[in-house]
Amino acid sequence: MAAVIDNATHPAFEKLRSHRIDTLNLEVEEYRHRKTGARHLHLAADNDENVFFVALRTFPMDSTGVAHILEHTALCGSERFPVRDPFFMMIRRSLNTFMNAFTSSDWTAYPFASMNRKDFDNLLSVYLDCVFFSKLDPLDFAQEGHRLEFDKPEDPSTDLVYRGVVYNEMKGAMSSPTSQLWQNLSSHLFPTTTYHYNSGGEPDHIVDLSYDDLLQFYRHHYHPSNAIFATYGNIPAREHHEKFEELALKRFDRLDIDLPVRDEKRMFAPVRVEQGYAVNEGEGTDNKTHIVVGWLLGHSFDLQENLEGQLLSAVLLENSASPLMRALETTDLGHAPSPMCGLEDSNREMTFVCGIEGSEPDKHKDLEALLESTLLKVVEEGVSEERLEAILHQLELHQREIAGDQFPYGLQLIMSAIAPMVHGGDPVELLDLEPVLATLREKIRDPQYVPNLIRRKLLENPHRVTLTLRPDEKLESRRQEAIREALARRKAELTDEEVRMIVDRAKALEERQMHKDDDSILPKVDLSDVPLQMPEPEGRYDGDISATVYARGTNGLVYEQIIVPVPALTEEELLLVPYYTTLISEVGCGDLDYLQMQDRISAESGGIGAAFSAKGRIDDVQDLSGYIIFNGKALARNRSELTRLLRDVYTSARFDEKERIREIIAQIRARREQAVTGSGHALAMGAASQGMSPGAWLSFRLGGLAGIRGTKQLDQALKDPEELAALCDGLSALHEKIRNQGREFLVIGEDEQLPAMVDDLKSCWRDASEAAVSDWKMESVNYTTREAWLTSTQVNFCSKAYSTVAVDHPDAAALTVLGGFLRNGYLHRAIREKGGAYGGGAGQDSVNGTFRFFSYRDPRLEETLDDFDAALAWLQDNDHDYQELEESILGVIGQLDRPRSPAGAARHAFHNKLFGRTLEQRARFRERVLSVTLDDLKRVARTWLVPEKASTAVVTSPENRARAEKLGLAIEEL
Repeated sequence: MAAVIDNATHPAFEKLRSHRIDTLNLEVEEYRHRKTGARHLHLAADNDENVFFVALRTFPMDSTGVAHILEHTALCGSERFPVRDPFFMMIRRSLNTFMNAFTSSDWTAYPFASMNRKDFDNLLSVYLDCVFFSKLDPLDFAQEGHRLEFDKPEDPSTDLVYRGVVYNEMKGAMSSPTSQLWQNLSSHLFPTTTYHYNSGGEPDHIVDLSYDDLLQFYRHHYHPSNAIFATYGNIPAREHHEKFEELALKRFDRLDIDLPVRDEKRMFAPVRVEQGYAVNEGEGTDNKTHIVVGWLLGHSFDLQENLEGQLLSAVLLENSASPLMRALETTDLGHAPSPMCGLEDSNREMTFVCGIEGSEPDKHKDLEALLESTLLKVVEEGVSEERLEAILHQLELHQREIAGDQFPYGLQLIMSAIAPMVHGGDPVELLDLEPVLATLREKIRDPQYVPNLIRRKLLENPHRVTLTLRPDEKLESRRQEAIREALARRKAELTDEEVRMIVDRAKALEERQMHKDDDSILPKVDLSDVPLQMPEPEGRYDGDISATVYARGTNGLVYEQIIVPVPALTEEELLLVPYYTTLISEVGCGDLDYLQMQDRISAESGGIGAAFSAKGRIDDVQDLSGYIIFNGKALARNRSELTRLLRDVYTSARFDEKERIREIIAQIRARREQAVTGSGHALAMGAASQGMSPGAWLSFRLGGLAGIRGTKQLDQALKDPEELAALCDGLSALHEKIRNQGREFLVIGEDEQLPAMVDDLKSCWRDASEAAVSDWKMESVNYTTREAWLTSTQVNFCSKAYSTVAVDHPDAAALTVLGGFLRNGYLHRAIREKGGAYGGGAGQDSVNGTFRFFSYRDPRLEETLDDFDAALAWLQDNDHDYQELEESILGVIGQLDRPRSPAGAARHAFHNKLFGRTLEQRARFRERVLSVTLDDLKRVARTWLVPEKASTAVVTSPENRARAEKLGLAIEEL
């Protein structure tokens, strides 16, 4: 690509091009570093939240997790910042809105975001040094990757064990059948390329990685010639270039880096594979088999191929009206469609996957026949142009929407552009979809276009793998026995010198972990850099229709909500609410059955849904109020359709399609069960705090461990037609109560759209009778609990919880600051660095009046629970530096000031007011946070966190039953 002459460009860089994307309000600029060839994509936007991202192409050719362990170890000290843990130290010394590092299958990235320019520059200096001048200390490799230690590190008579943060992280990740499903499928779809291997690392292979392997991988991959820089926001590209050049790039020359990235060799006949996954002994194996079929498609970075893949996936799987999804939902071959269903386009070559879970191993041929017959039927009958227009409408809406409530918006844009940059495609094309959507609109006029795609990419494509993943009750015990035997053999073969080296390394690592580094060499922001309270969007109220209206820059989208106070409900009705909110957008409505409604929702909106929200009063967590919220979004041109759609669902949703409801409950069960190993820490905290307020009890019963168990029992019960009929009647009665409540509206859009939106509301709801509001009340909840929840997992999740105070209590601010203080000062070192867990911490939940300790993907149990108590003793028994307090306050302020999308900020402001979290109350809380003292921390801990009053919950495996009982924990089977 020829360079563009531009005097404003830094001399070390050449500008390759500049491209305006009006639909995203972006100027995309592409640069190349003259000396090293490093590439830089800059997304210039009028946004204070600036994002930095540097990615290295990493193509591991084994499953030792070398790229993943290197991602961890690179952040453990560098040339300019030779402290042990600059990454976690900077999290505490920063006003960042995002800080992390990712290992993908073919790249490793180090992103951060901040709204404070001083903070951005601080983080940039640390990130660049860690990436390009990392220390890679062997002890950090032992801590973050893996190490052999004696069970009691100083006692060689105890057993040898494996320890390490990534080792335990991946034991947790690979406990999930879904993760095993994807990894096994990939290994067969990609027999010869990097995607054959687990880039995160397989625990059994991680222990084969040597320190020298890590160094070699770093030297080969972590070089600017192999780097892709990306930035977003209002800092000009030239200012970034000055920093890049000064802090890193000027010290490098161009390097020709040979990386094993190529297309997979094509198979000429489909392959069938059967493999096992671990379930608990005695759990039973009926209806627990996963069967998926995967096809290898074209290049992800070829925009035409990519969008055809997305079109194909949407035609076949977008919703329950899509032919393949309908076949998978209604077949009796399994309980639910596989969570793997869809297009994976992040690798060099895309994969299309579909399948079922809750099946039996001998059903794989039946599934193949079902898929083939369904695809042939679509080819013969074609797809209506109306349906294809609805899919293109979804693509346009997805491209236009300004996200950023979970993840900085700029980072989301960068992440969508990174795959083509890694593989030699054009990142601008993938961001600027308008021209390609116009081309696709032309192509879909040909009735044979989609049938030909299905024929070419799926039916006539022999590069196909059918994977059957069956449950095996003996697998985990065989694996653990093999590990024990290997470690016993290893121990028997140790020389005296090797024993001494293992003991000495454990001692050296502990000394390193306990050593207090001089963190003054790291840059920092302090409380003088904290901005005044962030501005909040102001809504205006229209009393004619009880609507609150926000004018926001939403890039051509509109958002609408109907807010309904929860009516008086029995406990039985209350337990139906999460099923009701999931089903409301999945069932029929009025004269339309659920299939017709799915088509209508897709054509007229960007999706609709419902949610249940409940919070205690700001001064009393026992006094709960709650709302059912119906919500939707659409392109502005469909604003009237969105209003009518929400009105129809609210007034006329029906719960008489019994088989449909049974299918959705089975899917809810499958998703909830799969969430356990990914969210075990949150579930353990929910179980520990269940008895501390009505809100905590509800979370536990509706969405927590009790809710998951309840869903399993409900799914089982629905095999009885009478139980199914009773559920449908219960949902209908609940809907009747909800739709007869009073209501108000929330409307968000661009200024010019709002008058018409309000007029649409008034017109649409003109005949709706005004209903009275019946009050929902819950009794106070106050009890302690000690529970161990048993599930299939290789790691543990531990929690202790204490009953504390509501958000407007004077101690709430100090308790909130205390969470970060304990994590930074004690828990991170004790639980992650020394204990080997992937994570651990503590925090105040002022909504429910609880303070919770937690650990995540943790190899330990009793020791971690002891560490929670030891953290409180450490707090009281030591003098602490003011800087440690300041760092924790900064962390709280960073969370309070976290930016949201334009629509998200308006929703947040409205719902805060709904629950009494006014601007005045939040300003009061912020002032209290900023004025917290070290004495306050000790005082609130003494007052509220008394170890004898703690509730305890752990999520663990059945083999830890005896240990849990010894701790006095009641055993709960999940």
